Amino acid sequence: MTKDSWLFKQLFANWKKFEITYILILLFLQVIVYIIAPDSFIGMISGVFGVLCLIYGMKGRKINFAFGLVQTLAMTLIAYQTHSWMSFVMGIFYVLSQPVGWFFWGQDDAIHEFRPKTRRLIFLGAFIAWVVVWGIDALLNGQLPYFDALNLIIPLIAQVLYILKYKENWSLWIVVNTAAVIYWTILTVQFIMGVNTQGQLGMYLSQVALQGALLFNAIYANRFWASGEADNEGGTK
Repeated sequence: MTKDSWLFKQLFANWKKFEITYILILLFLQVIVYIIAPDSFIGMISGVFGVLCLIYGMKGRKINFAFGLVQTLAMTLIAYQTHSWMSFVMGIFYVLSQPVGWFFWGQDDAIHEFRPKTRRLIFLGAFIAWVVVWGIDALLNGQLPYFDALNLIIPLIAQVLYILKYKENWSLWIVVNTAAVIYWTILTVQFIMGVNTQGQLGMYLSQVALQGALLFNAIYANRFWASGEADNEGGTK
């Protein structure tokens, strides 16, 4: 692998010191969680590859979908084992969206932006869809249906916008990741207290750590994409 190769540029080109520092911190956090609760290797895999996927996605680099495929497979298994049904359905969509994203990001590398009126309609539609799915999930006896529904419908919209490289996707991810941190934290507490017996402690802790990392990255990426720095795969061409 030479410095002029596509893979080298995707992985190593144009990183800021701040970005390298927070990447290492987020990866270290996943390892610490596994050391604390080593009962779920699949949870650590989800966390580590999730961090790699999100940081390369923040940089606008196509390689993120390769890491994302591993992460989404692991996350879908965790959602199934913990009976987070809407998250499980969303996980299947994530898995299928990785090759689609790989294709689309090879066609157009520019960042796009909606007009203000269109943006408001998208956000309103996302809210209405969340309420509807919340009701369906409650009927299916899903865990914490108001959060579980949010983990389905809003990410669905955000992922489509992400694949099409619309910067508004990060605003939706900030909402999703905030809710996901609360969701997995509540499930973790319930598991520790014995109220919830689905899955393993390591699964829950790894998801809390991962969603916290996703939230931090979404906030940073929102500014990064707005600046135009993510155009052309993070300046690697």
